[in-house]
Amino acid sequence: MESTDPVRVVAAGDHFVLPSLITAAVRHEMGEHPCEVRELTLAQETGGAEEQLLKALVDAEVLVTRQGPVTARVLAAAPELRLVVVCRGGPADVDLEAAQAHGVRVCRAPGGGAAATAEFTLGLMLAALRRIPQAHELLARHGRWQGPASTTYEHAGLELEDLPVGLIGHGAVGSRVARVLCALGARVMVYDPYVRGEVHGLRIGSLDELLRRSRVITLHTPLTSGTRGLIGARELALLPRGAVVVNTAGGALLDEDALCDALESGQLSAAALDTYAHEPLPPDSRLPALAERLVLTPHLGGSSRAAAEKAAGTAAEEVGRWVRGEPPLHCLPEPGKREWRS
Repeated sequence: MESTDPVRVVAAGDHFVLPSLITAAVRHEMGEHPCEVRELTLAQETGGAEEQLLKALVDAEVLVTRQGPVTARVLAAAPELRLVVVCRGGPADVDLEAAQAHGVRVCRAPGGGAAATAEFTLGLMLAALRRIPQAHELLARHGRWQGPASTTYEHAGLELEDLPVGLIGHGAVGSRVARVLCALGARVMVYDPYVRGEVHGLRIGSLDELLRRSRVITLHTPLTSGTRGLIGARELALLPRGAVVVNTAGGALLDEDALCDALESGQLSAAALDTYAHEPLPPDSRLPALAERLVLTPHLGGSSRAAAEKAAGTAAEEVGRWVRGEPPLHCLPEPGKREWRS
């Protein structure tokens, strides 16, 4: 785009990536280039977000959003729209085929939540290993003091120093987790078939070998057709008895029924989960009944204030590239992208 006419942008935020964050980032990126930004807070809870976008995009050229439903209907009603930027790693709510048919470029903003997710992973890992939520529950809710005098060897937690920890995936999140674990003295092992060069820890050549050697495993792979169900009953059985599983990546990477079976049998001593195969958890989920051995959080890993600000900033950079006529950095679909397989 070479025109000096004002760029018409809709900043369709939500309660996490606020419209004001998107607006500030876009205006900063645009510099002296004129732009008109219309702010919109999407009503995700009431299901009216699509109708909001239908009205807001009538004359808009650019849409920046995190979870806005960019459906074929929305695209057909936005004849001036040329660019959609999603403030997250993937375009879960964008009809890519319809966008291509309407000549609309779709970009994403990956990596904004990497540091937040890595930190959250470590928090969950420590909480599961040292049984922190259970201790809090006993003291804060029931007034029961379980101090050093009442601690038993059987129920004492594990420490990370010298503990064999296996990372499945060494990308933006996994590499950060590995680096901190190394600093804490854990014996870090990494399995990732696509990472070349050095890793933080010892590279392991196969998933099965990693599982056999790890007292803790933490998942950091993308969810694809090749990784769905990556960790099931067979894989959990390869772990040393009493191992711990942590998952802040895709919920469907892990077979939840197999996980529950392993917790009930004692094959796993604990697990910490932030993502699930079905979100929110369905009423018939087996997980809550195993709360004594679980740390469960509702998909909060990437949700920090800095993550929201980074997402808005990365999305605004794609808007700036489009305005300046530069090639996008994270355009979808991405040709030649390899699929992570076990």
